[in-house]
Amino acid sequence: MYRNVKNIGYYMIGKGALSQLGDILRPLRTANPQGPAIFFIDHYFNSTDLTSRLPMESRDMIICVDTTAEPTTQGVDDYTADTKGFLNGRAPCALLAFGGGSTLDTCKCVGNLLSNPGKAEDYQGWDLVKNPAPYKIAVPTLSGTGSETSRTGIVCNKVKNLKLGMNSDYTMFDQVLLDSDLTASVPRNQYFYTGIDTWMHCFESVSGACRNVVVDALAAKAMNLCKEIFLSDDMMSEKNRETMMIASFLGGMAAGFVGTVHPVSAGLSMVLQMPHGLANCYSLSVQEDIYPDEYKDVTAMIERQGIDLPKGVCRGLTDGQYDALYEASIVHEKPLTNRLGPDYKKIFTRENVIERFQRM
Repeated sequence: MYRNVKNIGYYMIGKGALSQLGDILRPLRTANPQGPAIFFIDHYFNSTDLTSRLPMESRDMIICVDTTAEPTTQGVDDYTADTKGFLNGRAPCALLAFGGGSTLDTCKCVGNLLSNPGKAEDYQGWDLVKNPAPYKIAVPTLSGTGSETSRTGIVCNKVKNLKLGMNSDYTMFDQVLLDSDLTASVPRNQYFYTGIDTWMHCFESVSGACRNVVVDALAAKAMNLCKEIFLSDDMMSEKNRETMMIASFLGGMAAGFVGTVHPVSAGLSMVLQMPHGLANCYSLSVQEDIYPDEYKDVTAMIERQGIDLPKGVCRGLTDGQYDALYEASIVHEKPLTNRLGPDYKKIFTRENVIERFQRM
């Protein structure tokens, strides 16, 4: 099927670009003088001076997003209730997100619920959101998930043991501001695990059956940039941090259907609460038979950057936990079909998938 594709409307890129945020926000405030801006800020910044550098007004609201674990449907519902209570019937002039993929996804999902009835779990899937969300601005402080340019807001439904996004044009941000100064303080391992997500979802996209030439072109460029960064002497140099932001930006637009890495990664996130980028690395580490070239590439990148990926993360799990890992992985029909074909369950049997987890 053909579909009409939406991308980000506006973007600003450059070192120090955060200083221009007030100029971006001003016309939105003018158009809605009674509407506050809602700032979603990663709790990591509680101990920094970030908020003092933002163009906030007394009428605005700050939501401190706990990113200890990935976003959940219940968490999104709670943030939505807090936001609606603060707005008290007013329309916000804008929603702004500062953080990594978890904070950006939380902002996107709350935005959907501000203009659509029901709960977060009602919109996990494709094109279920019917009404446009308020204007949203992304200011990523991590690079790699591509949340700033993707049409998906990922949330974990703990009751259903399901990690799945709100995939909709209305989920997308309207404005992106990329300032590489904001990634200078990211811990080294976290920088790698988050950044490598761009490379992973791009190679899964171009090695699957559901493809188009634009996605292939964007993914190929993002992958080349990632290799340039992660095979360099210093992946966190000023130049590489800016390049990583561009790779993430392009990779988010290229994020179509992934393959078998992300479903297995989703199992780790749901059952072991493992961060997404790290879970992707563990997932690929036991899929050399499916992605032999990519396995070699990421191994070389990990060694080049001196990144620690210890074995034994699934050691000592119960049979019930292994079953839950399998169920949380195999539920992702579209990506598994994209890589393995319609008979994916004959390849990814329960025994096959659990054996992979046991090798981690």
